[in-house]
Amino acid sequence: MDPTDLVNQLTRLGLTSYEAKAYLTLIRRDSFTAAQVARQSGLPRQRIYDVLGSLVQKGLAAARPGNVVKYAATPPELAIELLLASHREQLARMERDAQLMVSDLKPAFEAGQEHTDPLEYIEVLRDRRAINERFAELQANVKREILVFTKPPYATPPQENVEGLEVSQAHEARSLYEFSVFDDPAVARGVQRFVEAGEQARFVPSLPLKLVIIDETIVMFGMEDPVAGSSELTIVVVEHQSLAKVLKTAFNAIWDSGLSFDQASELLASRKEAAKSG
Repeated sequence: MDPTDLVNQLTRLGLTSYEAKAYLTLIRRDSFTAAQVARQSGLPRQRIYDVLGSLVQKGLAAARPGNVVKYAATPPELAIELLLASHREQLARMERDAQLMVSDLKPAFEAGQEHTDPLEYIEVLRDRRAINERFAELQANVKREILVFTKPPYATPPQENVEGLEVSQAHEARSLYEFSVFDDPAVARGVQRFVEAGEQARFVPSLPLKLVIIDETIVMFGMEDPVAGSSELTIVVVEHQSLAKVLKTAFNAIWDSGLSFDQASELLASRKEAAKSG
């Protein structure tokens, strides 16, 4: 086997690289002086006595007294067993410590399971980036139905909402818009694209708030700061079926009063004509 591989294996068993190199030198002869070990192994002369002393202490070498002290390797089968025994002892100690840790931690864990956050199903978001990311996540996970109150200011204008188009094509999607979408031709065309993609859309003079209801389970709605207005928006996400069903009832009530795209467009056009005539 390559000497480098042997050194690496011995270091994995707990020797330093210097100790591994010294032991591999010792096994090549009955005994060596410290100077011979340093020369044969390429280890620094100033470190060799510390390295050999450590091998002796670990039982992997023996010192033979004489005019010049010599060092002999412990047979490999015994040396490796000594290294393994040290690891087994360490592992047994770790297992005992781990069992004590389990005993100490278990009562706290069990007590913690009895305490839950009463509002864990509610999220409050203020950062616009976080709001957009959370909406994109909810929109991507629609399974059956999405209902939306859409009103300005738009996080993503209808004409730029590619992900929303994909959702409209794959799921039941109903959206209520304010008449103001017709004030901007680009926004109106964006809404029309949603309708062509399969979204059911209706239009009303105004909506009370931004609202998303997903699968009668999750609700996302915006609340304007009563002082700062729409410049300061707080978004609340609630995963609660009862609330979702109540808000869906409100959604349907407003939906029933809404106009189709063509009806709303014609109504607003006639109003403009009437205003001009007047």
